[in-house]
Parts: sequence; structure tokens; C-alpha cells
Amino acid sequence: MQLISNDHHFDFIGKRKFALIISAIMLIVSLGALAGKGLNFSIDFTGGTLVEVKFANAPAIADVRAAISPKGYGNAMIQEFGSPEEILIRVQNSDTEKSSTISNSILDGLSEKFTADAIEMRRVEFVGPQVGEELTRAGIMAVLISMLAILIYVTFRFEFRFALGADAALIHDITIVLGLFALTGKEFSLPVIAALLTVIGYSLNDTIVVFDRIRENMAANRKRKTPETEVDVVNGSINQTLSRTLMTSLTTLLVVLALFFLGGEVIHDFAFALIAGIFVGTYSSIYVASPVMLSLEGKFKADEDEIKEMEARP
Repeated sequence: MQLISNDHHFDFIGKRKFALIISAIMLIVSLGALAGKGLNFSIDFTGGTLVEVKFANAPAIADVRAAISPKGYGNAMIQEFGSPEEILIRVQNSDTEKSSTISNSILDGLSEKFTADAIEMRRVEFVGPQVGEELTRAGIMAVLISMLAILIYVTFRFEFRFALGADAALIHDITIVLGLFALTGKEFSLPVIAALLTVIGYSLNDTIVVFDRIRENMAANRKRKTPETEVDVVNGSINQTLSRTLMTSLTTLLVVLALFFLGGEVIHDFAFALIAGIFVGTYSSIYVASPVMLSLEGKFKADEDEIKEMEARP
């Protein structure tokens, strides 16, 4: 008699070696991009001056660069912000330069090339290098602490091997999302750190749902003494939760896509990180977390005390 009854019969676990190859390729590419190109850190981390300027008519980025190059800011980062008429200019401060001096020089350069009445200085922000270093450390610590907390939580609620599977999936997800930012050259800012922490929570939630069903089926299988192997139980559990996983991913993705296309430049990179995280997190809850957990123990055996202990867990 088969314990696992479900509407789907996809052999996810049977394809785990193929999935491992795909994950290995993605991780190698991501790590290579991080090591080779590195992340395009925003002014939040590097320190410097940010100048936001609004034009009456949308300028070409090349014309803006040409206007401020004679002032010594040819290497500034220039991008549209929200609309083609609004331009963000990020400049690295030298040791002696002040933000007021930089903003005045940029405005003078733009006024010489464009009509002065058509230019409006919207804001000037300065982030010191020391603040940037502190934000970098705080961002790294936030991710590491969340990973440690998850390891402790999953160990307490399930087993240590479940915790290792969950953390392996999270490391997999974060590495690939960071690799995408390195490959695309998108700006890595504080909102992106917030997106990474959101991805951790999203991926963990998906993994916990699968692990809960695996634990229930393991306990029932041991109690009924059916001939299911642990591979069969894990595969059946993933199939049982597949509809819920796909519905959650699709509904979340619709919202994030709306943010990506309609939310404007302010949250564009934040939404991009979430979109990548949804795809990778859904994949890893099936093909990374469960296979890693499964690899730590072959076919399972348990006595009655272990069954009672598992069933007593919340």
C-alpha cells in the first residue's frame, strides 16, 4: 500500500543530480562574476555626493556627461531617476572636496550646455566613507545573523540535517542573486540589502512548508511500517505541496512585476532582486534544500521513541 497519495507524480528527487549540475554552474558563474566584476556599490556604501537634477526636456545621458566632464566629473555615475527628465549624478568626493562645491560645479557645467532656466537642482546628499563602511558591515552582519537564526530555528523545530538543507538553499539563493547584480552591473544599495533579507524569508517559508509535509509523512510511514524509502517520502511530499508552492510564487511574482515595471527607478533594483529571488527560491526549496537534507541520511529507520518525539514536535 502506498502511503503517499497526490495528484502529481513528478520525479523531482530522481532529477537531483541534474539539478545539482545546474546549481553548480549557476554558483560558479555567480562567484566568478563577484570575483571578476564585483558589485556596483551605491553611494550608500562607497561614500560620495549625490546630485538630483530635473530638466524641462529629457536630456541625453551622453550630453549630461559632456557638460560636467570639463569640471572634472567625467567618471560620475549618471542615470535616469523616475522619469527621463530627472537625472541622478553620483560623484566620489576627494579628500578636500565638499558636497556644496561639487553640486555648484555640476550645476555650472550643466548651465553652460543647457538653458539655465530649464534646470532645477532637486537635492544634494552626502555620505561619508566612514558611514559607507559602517553600512557595509551592518548589511553583512544582518545577512549572517539571519542565516544563523534560521539554522537554530530549523534545528529546534525539525532536525539538524533539515537545518543544513535550509541554510544550503539560502546560501545558494543569495549567491545567485548577488551574482546577477554583478553580471548586470545593477547598483547594489541599501534597498537591495532589504530585498535580500526578504528573499531569505520567502525562500525559508517555502522550504519550511515542504519540510513540514516531509516530517508528517516520515512519522506516518514509520508508524504504519509501510515500505516507503526516504526518497519516496521526500518526493511525494514535494509533489503534495507543489500546487501551493506554485500558487504562492505566481501571486507574489505578479505583485513584484508590477513594482518592477510601474514602480519607477527608485525601487527598480529592489524589485529586480525580489524577482530573481522568487525564481531561485522556488527552485531551491525543491532541488536544493530537500536533496541536501536527504543526502545526510539514506533510507531511514526509527524506533517507537523517535516516532513519538517527532510527532510531539510543534
